[in-house]
Amino acid sequence: MKLGLDISPDLIAGMAAEIKAGEQAVSAAVREAGTDLKTAWRGQITQAGLGRRLSNSIRSQTYPRSGESLKAAALVWSKAPVIIGAHDTGPLIRSKDGFWLAIPTPAAGRGLRGGRITPGEWERRRGLRLRFVYRRRGPSLLVADGRLNNRGLGVASRSKTGRGRSTVPIFLLVPQVKLAKRLNLARDADRALAVVPGLIVANWLEAKL
Repeated sequence: MKLGLDISPDLIAGMAAEIKAGEQAVSAAVREAGTDLKTAWRGQITQAGLGRRLSNSIRSQTYPRSGESLKAAALVWSKAPVIIGAHDTGPLIRSKDGFWLAIPTPAAGRGLRGGRITPGEWERRRGLRLRFVYRRRGPSLLVADGRLNNRGLGVASRSKTGRGRSTVPIFLLVPQVKLAKRLNLARDADRALAVVPGLIVANWLEAKL
């Protein structure tokens, strides 16, 4: 018995078309999964009340940047990884100097850049000195001898007689604080990874039609 193998141009073209369809399917599936994960993470951050700006720090990129490949990959990341990571893990935060963490009260207001204000910045902006008040029970305080304005912020008293002046708590002082875990990024990442095989099959069949 004599066997022969004849590879015709049609077979070679068919294999090339199959590979091309596979490249398109894998690239499309990975791109879709990456985009869906970015959307899911942004949604989590917004729903957790962490703000649109932090939500928009989530970005995605598919590789290769141009063209299609059977080895396509997607990267989803944050431009604010430290902040996102803290809300994702809920760490125990201690002062770098081993002293107190200053937690601003509503009377402290916001920092110049919209973030959390520090005692030093507060004193510079308000022109008041903060005074330490130790408490055996509950957090100790940094207070200002001034008044609350109509916006509920601690400011200097305008009274020359002392009328209306009060001791306003500006910062709570604690040795450490446990940040609440407000995100679960791994859950959405696992979901995105789980649907990739199905997306590849669906896109492969579509590419061949």
